[in-house]
Amino acid sequence: MFLIVITTVIAFVMAFTMIFYRLKAAEQPTSVKKIILPPLFMSTGAIMFLFPVFRISLLQVFEALVVGMIFSFFLIKTSKLEIRDQKIYLIPSKSFAFILFGLLALRIIAKLIFNIQFSLGETSGMFFLLAFGMIVTWRLAMLYQYKKLEAKLKKTKKRKLYRKVVK
Repeated sequence: MFLIVITTVIAFVMAFTMIFYRLKAAEQPTSVKKIILPPLFMSTGAIMFLFPVFRISLLQVFEALVVGMIFSFFLIKTSKLEIRDQKIYLIPSKSFAFILFGLLALRIIAKLIFNIQFSLGETSGMFFLLAFGMIVTWRLAMLYQYKKLEAKLKKTKKRKLYRKVVK
C-alpha cells in the first residue's frame, strides 16, 4: 500500500510540473526539438523492462499503448499552435489542466483496480507504456501541426521577399 501512495504522490507532482512547464513554454516560440525531445527522454524509462518484475505480455503491451493513444486525443484537442511575430507558439489552453488531472484520476482508479489483478511491477510497466503511447501520439500530432505552420510561414516569408525584390 505504501508503494501505491508514493507512486500516486509522484504522479501528482509530475502533473503539476507538466502544467507549470506548459504555461512557461507558451511564452517562448516552440521548435521541432522542443516537440520531439520529451518522448525521447521518456523512452529511457523502457530500461525498466530489462528487469523481470516489470515485464508484461505482448497483449498487455498492445492494450496499454492503445489506451494511451486514445487518451492522447484529449491532449491533442487542447494543444494548438499559432504563428505570432513570424514564429510558432503553443497556445495555452485553459482546459489542459483539467484534462491532465482527469486523466490522472482515471489512471489512479485504473491503477487501484489493476493492482488487485497484477503485481506492482506489471502495473508499473503497463502504465509506463500507456503514458509513453499517449505522449508519443500527442507529440506526433503537434509535430504535424508544427510542420504545417512552418510551411505556411515559409510561404509567407517567400512572398514578402518576392515583393521586396519586385519593388
